[in-house]
Amino acid sequence: MSELPVISVENLSKRYIIGHETRQDTLRDRLSHGIACLLRGRRTIIEEEFWALRDMSFDIRSGEVVGVIGRNGAGKSTLLKILSRITEPTAGRVTLRGRVASLLEVGTGFHPELTGRENIYLNGAILGMSRLEIARKFDEIVAFAEVERFLDTPVKRYSSGMYVRLAFAVAAHLEPEILIVDEVLAVGDQQFQEKCLGKIRQVTRQDARTVLYVSHNLKSIEQLCDRAIYLKNGRIAGIGPASEVVSQFIHASSANHLAPAEVRLSPKLVLKRFTLDKLECLGGGKLSYQLQITANESVSIQEIFILVQNLQGERVGLLDLRRLGGARRLAAGATLGIKGDIVSCPLVEGDYVLGLFMHADNEQREHRDLIQFHVHPAASRDGLPAIVTQSLGVALISGDYHEEIYRAP
Repeated sequence: MSELPVISVENLSKRYIIGHETRQDTLRDRLSHGIACLLRGRRTIIEEEFWALRDMSFDIRSGEVVGVIGRNGAGKSTLLKILSRITEPTAGRVTLRGRVASLLEVGTGFHPELTGRENIYLNGAILGMSRLEIARKFDEIVAFAEVERFLDTPVKRYSSGMYVRLAFAVAAHLEPEILIVDEVLAVGDQQFQEKCLGKIRQVTRQDARTVLYVSHNLKSIEQLCDRAIYLKNGRIAGIGPASEVVSQFIHASSANHLAPAEVRLSPKLVLKRFTLDKLECLGGGKLSYQLQITANESVSIQEIFILVQNLQGERVGLLDLRRLGGARRLAAGATLGIKGDIVSCPLVEGDYVLGLFMHADNEQREHRDLIQFHVHPAASRDGLPAIVTQSLGVALISGDYHEEIYRAP
């Protein structure tokens, strides 16, 4: 390994200024506020400081695969955007030694009007590669991404899965010294995720490239990464061997039942309410939920799913909230309310986390770690004791059966 770190972060901080419009609760307040706005020609805005990152320092050496974990809002995406030179830090310094390829969001670095073929050459040029170097890798990129039929189609017509396949193939094959991968791989199917993880293992072991990998799938962090960084409220809460840091994160998570406030699901949608009638239930028992989603602008919601994961970040199931009538259309200011029941919670004992998958106006997003709940051992059946063991898997499968005992001939 090189003596100098490939990535060096020193006392890194990032501050945002958030504006809040003042609230008027009475008619008198509103009238006086309106007159003041007319006279001044502007609204009354209260500014608030928000520190997304505070005093962060760490080094990553050549050939290391380092995972970054933490709950939503912990600062993971902000850190990656600074390392990718998308945004500048407020304080501190970042030193990068080598070419950086980033895969942060679906379509990052792609021009929507250009074809897949043209975007491959564009991304290679951004990385500083010659046309001949890109051409040598071209066939390998296309084969990995599995987009041969759509190679000369503008990428704005690609599905999110096709976007991710091509974006990862470009990032992984055009030989950057540093590869930064955000949770965007979760958009792809399971087979492609495994393919990507295999490619990451290959480039780190054979080519000694450095990878910074963000994921909510803690199992993949343990399997893939040498070290992990645990972020909490914009600060480093833990750094060290991946398995130790993952255990620290799980322990901290299991001590807190989440009760989210307002969550921005997309530029047009805000989650105002997501609650369970109880945060503890019996395996096989009933569980009720409520959702309230408000539109800031007119929007069409194609799909909604409630996601269920264990604390290791593995998907164990989902609840389909699509409807036969097709897309739900919300006008600006309208709120969609959904109430429902999980009639029989099909999970064995343990802690689980609920999230949401939203497909709105042809944009797909996942929001994890919204509510945590605990499932107790299944209630006894016909006088049998509750099931308590650590090797049950995740599903509590119900069904009817009958049996007979035959006498040997």
